[in-house]
Amino acid sequence: MGTWFPSDDAELAAGWRLWLELSDRVYPDPSWDGTPADAIRGVRDLLAACESIRVDYLAESSEPSVALLQLLQSMPFVASFPVDLWHDDTHPLDVERAELLHGDLASFAQHVAGVRAALAQGGGWVELDRRPWGLPVD
Repeated sequence: MGTWFPSDDAELAAGWRLWLELSDRVYPDPSWDGTPADAIRGVRDLLAACESIRVDYLAESSEPSVALLQLLQSMPFVASFPVDLWHDDTHPLDVERAELLHGDLASFAQHVAGVRAALAQGGGWVELDRRPWGLPVD
C-alpha cells in the first residue's frame, strides 16, 4: 500500500471519513438474509460512501492529492470482482458457495485493512486501532 500524508484540512477530513467508513462494512451485518447478494450489500454501500467522499473531496480541494485519490479509487477496483460475481445471486448459500463468497470477502477485507493502515499511519491514527474503545488513554 502506498504512503499518504494529508496536506490540508480537506484531505485530512476526507482521509478520516474514509478510515471511519472502512471500519466495519466488509462482512454482512446481523440483518443478512443468507444470500450472496445481501452479503455484498455492505460492500456496495461502502463503495457508494467512497464515491461520496471522492466527490466531496474534489469539490473542496484546489489541489487534490493523487495518493488519496488512488486509495479511494482502489476500493471499487478491488471490489469489482466479488460485486460483479455475487450482486444478483439471491439463492441461499450451500457450503461450497459459502466458502467461495467468504474467500472473496476475505480478499477484499485484506485490501481494506491495507488502506486503513495507510490512512492511520499518514493521519496519525495508528493508536486508535490499538486502543480498546471506551477506555481512557494512558
